[in-house]
Amino acid sequence: MTPTWPSSRRCPGPQPFQPRSRREFLRAAGCGFGLLGLADLLARESQAGTPANPLSPRPGHFPARAKRCIFLFMTGGPSQMDLFDPKPLLNRLDGQPLPPSFGKIHSQFLENDPLCLGSHRRWGKYGQSGMDMSDLIPNMHPLADDIALIRSCHADSVIHAPAMYQMNTGRVMMGFPSLGSWVTYGLGSESEDLPAFVVMTQPQGTPEGGAPCWGAGFLPAHHQGTLFRGGPAPIVNLRPPEGVTESRRRGMLDLLKSMNEQDLDPADTELSARIATYELAFRMQSSAPEAVDISREPAATRALYGLDDPRTAEFGTRCLLARRLVERGVRFVQLYSGGGPVAWQWDAHDDIDANHEKMCGATDRPVAALLTDLKRTGLLEDTLVVWGGEFGRTPVRQGGGRGRDHNATGFTMWMAGGGVNGGTILGRTDEAGVKAIAEPAHVNDIHATILHLMGLDHKRLTFLHSGRDERLTNVGGRVLKGLLA
Repeated sequence: MTPTWPSSRRCPGPQPFQPRSRREFLRAAGCGFGLLGLADLLARESQAGTPANPLSPRPGHFPARAKRCIFLFMTGGPSQMDLFDPKPLLNRLDGQPLPPSFGKIHSQFLENDPLCLGSHRRWGKYGQSGMDMSDLIPNMHPLADDIALIRSCHADSVIHAPAMYQMNTGRVMMGFPSLGSWVTYGLGSESEDLPAFVVMTQPQGTPEGGAPCWGAGFLPAHHQGTLFRGGPAPIVNLRPPEGVTESRRRGMLDLLKSMNEQDLDPADTELSARIATYELAFRMQSSAPEAVDISREPAATRALYGLDDPRTAEFGTRCLLARRLVERGVRFVQLYSGGGPVAWQWDAHDDIDANHEKMCGATDRPVAALLTDLKRTGLLEDTLVVWGGEFGRTPVRQGGGRGRDHNATGFTMWMAGGGVNGGTILGRTDEAGVKAIAEPAHVNDIHATILHLMGLDHKRLTFLHSGRDERLTNVGGRVLKGLLA
């Protein structure tokens, strides 16, 4: 008997195929071979939209004058009136109360009615610009026309750690992205085999602010600074164990990567950064040993940086490494002078002369060598060098001795290199050096200028965090156009 179907379930019989999408059409056409082409196209599209290296170089907002930056951070607060900003009035008032007309000094440890402290330094005017420099930095004297002084810097805190956070991240609180992180977020890196952002601290210890000074904050974690150690092995575990071949390491890394990516959430930047770091570490084992091997440098270059002098050898080594790293594509290098015990910082509360003679004795020759070396190799033209600390020092003595307390209302920094007008002196402090009174340069302005020289608009370099477009300069910042060449 021929079966009958209810009208509601009538057998439709053969019907023409009507694909609802291109994907269904490709699956049905040619026994499914069309999907092979689709898979290849999708894979290429995915790779084009998401680079394998999250730090691949990117163009800035406009043509850059500087392709890379070296920040020489003098931890503890160098004394502007003993280095770059002479104050003859202080010598005349030495041992006397500061006149009330200069206002109250906002510092951390000063008692009431502190007495003025004159400078024992010998001063001279150098270069065609006639730039004032003291006898503490003789190696910088010939380079006066290569640097631009900012004598009117000011910040918001007189306490070390918050001031370090602000000078590095734009905020006095920890947890915000550092300057180096913002630069690599905006520009990526020119090197695939070395970190984009390298930090080098001194062997006596890290700065008081610690790792938040070079952290990525709320930016993707792969933008945080990579800490290099002092000594002959700056990078930990750079050389693989004996007997472990490259193919074996590659296989272990591929297995680990596949396991990590199984449950990878696109929003989990820490795991993504760890995967990228493993890949970078694999590539570094081939290229980094050469990059950090300063024995390859000529004897004359090593002597230039002071590697033959126990006082300058340590900081000189790091300055030489900085030059080797930037010429190999590292985008941002930060060197800290000062860290660990107070005796190894620019924090001269007891004796300004003894402290600065030691700290300048360790850094002056290497810093001058770095500028000289960058200049003679042509790298200074597009490398920005920044020198400064988290604040300066007071014009009055602390505790009746010859020390100076912290001062954030008027201090000096300098820049040199890519796009900077050498020989410039920007801004002015009052006759006692208490506060900036002409062309004041807040930390936000300094950051805006650094970003500008590197081709980034500080107002457009933003990251959406907690519903707000955050930026390095917060709601302030202006480019210090008087510094630009």
